Amino acid sequence: MQIAIASGKGGTGKTTIATNLACYIARSGEDVQYIDCDVEEPNGHIFLKPEISETQTAAIDTPQVDAERCDGCGKCSQLCQYSAIICLKETVMTFEQLCHSCGGCMLVCPTGAITAKQGPIGFVDLGAADGVKFAQGRLNIGDIHTPGLIKHVKQHAAKRGYVIIDAPPGTSCPVIEAVKGADFVLLVTEPTPFGLNDLRLAVGMVRELKLPFAVAINRSDIGDEQVRRYCDQESIEVVLEIPDDRRIAEAYSVGEMVIEALPGYRKKFADLCERLKMTGDQVS
Repeated sequence: MQIAIASGKGGTGKTTIATNLACYIARSGEDVQYIDCDVEEPNGHIFLKPEISETQTAAIDTPQVDAERCDGCGKCSQLCQYSAIICLKETVMTFEQLCHSCGGCMLVCPTGAITAKQGPIGFVDLGAADGVKFAQGRLNIGDIHTPGLIKHVKQHAAKRGYVIIDAPPGTSCPVIEAVKGADFVLLVTEPTPFGLNDLRLAVGMVRELKLPFAVAINRSDIGDEQVRRYCDQESIEVVLEIPDDRRIAEAYSVGEMVIEALPGYRKKFADLCERLKMTGDQVS
């Protein structure tokens, strides 16, 4: 079962929940893997402290043009929605940083002048941490091919047990790539006006993707009741509430797991696991 932990905005506690959930599942004797798809700034390793056993270079295909075979028809330029390849009179120019590696330009080229060349975009680290299988992506500084690297990381998803996907924040292309294909999405939010605004966007995203989902409210005892009222109005289940506990922030600040630093919170993650297992049975 693949469970994506996502949020409409950053700073909601997504990684805290994802890493602690993975650890709790491992402590329960189940097979579990944590995948950090927040490849621009992965931080799950700070808490899980994995031993990395393998690092792979990730690369994507970008177009290269054989000027001698190109007849300047411009079909490649007309197809590309990102202006990664443009035709100016008889000259074709490519912009690798804009390329989404769809391969469309190669398919529409009537002369076969466009072929693929590989360009590195980052790294995929694989390892394990105290019973939790671990994978993360690290995007090269200055590179913008975030969805491409997320796709590479997800190729290493385990075939059995639970896979906890720590998605990037927001609702843009990287998040879509991270949650795509998940069996369940847990949307983490906070009871603030910004939290509610971005939760609405995230709910719209998962509904458009037709993915089953629920909500976790972090720092649940601050702010107002607008997030809960919204969830009630939209018939969205709230499956986890974590209070604004200073001890959690203190544990987080030194890279400690909440369920280990504060054993009283294990019950919350036990209840969350039961809810996810019920969902898994329904999906099966």
